[in-house]
Amino acid sequence: MGTRILILGSGLGGTIVANGLARRMPGELRSGDVTITVLGATPKHLYQPGLLYVPFGRAREQELFRDERTILDRRINLQIDPAVHIDVANNRVTGKSGRTYDYDYLVIATGSRLATDSIPGLKEGAHQFYDLDGARKLRDALQSFEGGKIVLNVNAPHKCPVAPVEMTLMLDEHLRNRGLADKFEITYTYPIGRLHSLEPVAQWAVPEFERRGIKTQIFFNTASVDPEKRTITSEEGDTLPYDLLITIPPHRGVQVIEDSGLGKMGWVPTNPKTLKREGSDNVFVIGDTTSIPISKAGSTAHFEADTVIENLTLLVQEGRWSRDYDGKVFCFIETGMNSGTYVWFNYSTPPKPTPPTQMVHWFKLAYNRMYWLSACGLL
Repeated sequence: MGTRILILGSGLGGTIVANGLARRMPGELRSGDVTITVLGATPKHLYQPGLLYVPFGRAREQELFRDERTILDRRINLQIDPAVHIDVANNRVTGKSGRTYDYDYLVIATGSRLATDSIPGLKEGAHQFYDLDGARKLRDALQSFEGGKIVLNVNAPHKCPVAPVEMTLMLDEHLRNRGLADKFEITYTYPIGRLHSLEPVAQWAVPEFERRGIKTQIFFNTASVDPEKRTITSEEGDTLPYDLLITIPPHRGVQVIEDSGLGKMGWVPTNPKTLKREGSDNVFVIGDTTSIPISKAGSTAHFEADTVIENLTLLVQEGRWSRDYDGKVFCFIETGMNSGTYVWFNYSTPPKPTPPTQMVHWFKLAYNRMYWLSACGLL
């Protein structure tokens, strides 16, 4: 029997790993010495960063989706059968169908889920843009918005850590472009004592917000939302009124992680260098699913995937380890409707945002188009 590689999750991380392994081991796949199976929850692959543009009418919905089967290498076995139990002691995963999948190596790339229900009133009273339905509703709300108080409320943990800053700056410019400059007020809340978890980004954001007249409230951990009174209250006792509430909802890992006893809140304890599940030699974890205290972002999953591809290939072919993950992350930051900047960092180098330019914004738009090459493992 050949080496069985099982990948849980058909998002960016899982897809890149599967395609990368297929490219590195064509002979083994052809001979049957290696098999690669992907367990996905849906046949459609979503370009999640594109949801940021939907509320502003800057993205066509059909451009955000492709069939996962068309992205994966044809030699990869794709099963739309989301995992409901992961048995790491016996190297076995059970799918929703009841079918079991045995493995020699497991890659967990199950991502994260919204936890809006964890805060009373948040789901009913706030808009969000982390899924298509939410982005559509926010688009409708912005189209009918004619002025008032906007609260942009950030909760933790959440994926794509620069998205709150992007939404705030894009929203400010969008409303000004509509001729509402004197008719709205934005208050940005953040749960810790600065405007972003990454201190250099927080320091950069302060003058950007001040220049635009965006108000801020730090140490604001959301306790509840009252949709009828249109107020949001923090654990610290502060209450803010709103006419439009946009939230960055708290996230959790997927339910199967908790149900399988692999990690609290759905995050799997993960070695930050090897990307192995703590306590396992044959289980790798990438993307949002890890417990590593770095950005839960697409680029994080991509760079982690590159490390796992290299190591899994050499473990199968030569029985040796290749290299550790260095914590590399790269994020574009939209600073308005036509300007942007970026940050990159790793475990030893802190981020340093550069002055926004139109060129970086264009690079971001170009990457939006090239994302599918990235998912195919060609970029």
